[in-house]
Amino acid sequence: MNARADFPFFAVTDAPVYLDNAATTQKPACVLDALRRFYTSTNSNVHRGAHRLSRAATETHETARSAVASFLHAASPREVLFTSGCTEGINLVAQTLALTASVKEGDEVLVSTDAHHSNIVPWQMLCERTGAKVRPIPLTPELQFDMPAYLSMLSGRTRVVAVPVISNALGLHLPVEEITRAAHDVGALVCIDGAQSVAHEPVDVQKLGCDFFAFSGHKVYAPTGTGALWGRESLLEALPPWKGGGEMINQVSFARTTYNRLPFKYEAGTPNICGNIMLAEALNYVQRLSLSAIHRHESALMRELCEGLQQIPDVQLLGGSAPRGSLVSIHVPGVHPYDLGTLLDQMNVAVRTGHHCCQPLMQYLDITGTTRFSVALYNQSDDIQRALTATRKALSMLR
Repeated sequence: MNARADFPFFAVTDAPVYLDNAATTQKPACVLDALRRFYTSTNSNVHRGAHRLSRAATETHETARSAVASFLHAASPREVLFTSGCTEGINLVAQTLALTASVKEGDEVLVSTDAHHSNIVPWQMLCERTGAKVRPIPLTPELQFDMPAYLSMLSGRTRVVAVPVISNALGLHLPVEEITRAAHDVGALVCIDGAQSVAHEPVDVQKLGCDFFAFSGHKVYAPTGTGALWGRESLLEALPPWKGGGEMINQVSFARTTYNRLPFKYEAGTPNICGNIMLAEALNYVQRLSLSAIHRHESALMRELCEGLQQIPDVQLLGGSAPRGSLVSIHVPGVHPYDLGTLLDQMNVAVRTGHHCCQPLMQYLDITGTTRFSVALYNQSDDIQRALTATRKALSMLR
């Protein structure tokens, strides 16, 4: 796969070896073109105007929603709520559950130890309001999801299970379908963080069997501040809205307000119209390339990267050689990840250092942070080799 020419970023003189894709991706020309096209030919507010521009903007915006639904294999566009990203999507679920009696004192929310803060803190906030308790699901010594431990934790008190498809810090896959089936057996809801999976492999929420699936647009070649939450229609119908304002209403009086139908019930105020259109364009772009082909390309790069890192003295791949997504974190005893990342930057290699919004995981590992390498569809073998050469050189300077 050679898609680099589709991304204007790489036409910049001295563009870095960009291996920080798990934090955010670069944007293809077709996505950037969608912004100019909207603001120069269709710019208008949606859903409210009788004039031609408003009708055109509304049609384009709702076509974008249908594109997201198709990408996720949702049963209906009504199940797709536009959000500012994965974080807002998970907060939406937690906040609406807090407004109901479905989670109460003594109940439990199970969260994987390697979860991103955005799939931990909203549940803690829910539990603070309801008297429920967050319980971390442990990892095996190999840092895999501990299925036997998880199954032993499930009970009639379990109300929500929250896990990622791919760990944000470790890059390891979780057995989401099996996790979901077991949670449903005890009557629990399942909320999936798909932020690190949507850009790298096909997504089918029907096959996953979960109840909610959130992702961020900026990790799948769309702008920051975009994303979507998929929710099972019966659940979205039953839950209350979490924000009030325009668009999410049917009728308003000082005596009583009734709410709009799905999905608008959850989308108060003017949406990020152009951003949502750009999100759909990004999803259409990766589908044209084929997510299966992208997955094969990136898997080959990850094998090359992991094999190369394992040959560097003292480098520890967290999670070892287990199958993983498109990112890997390393720990080098005696070397601070920030120092390594700074030297790599000076050698024109961009990676991410720190706790990666996974502080509980770092506490579990008893380290301050890691150095994380992550690939995307536009990376090539040359990027991997340049990064490995720079890592060897940087570590020789730090030891």
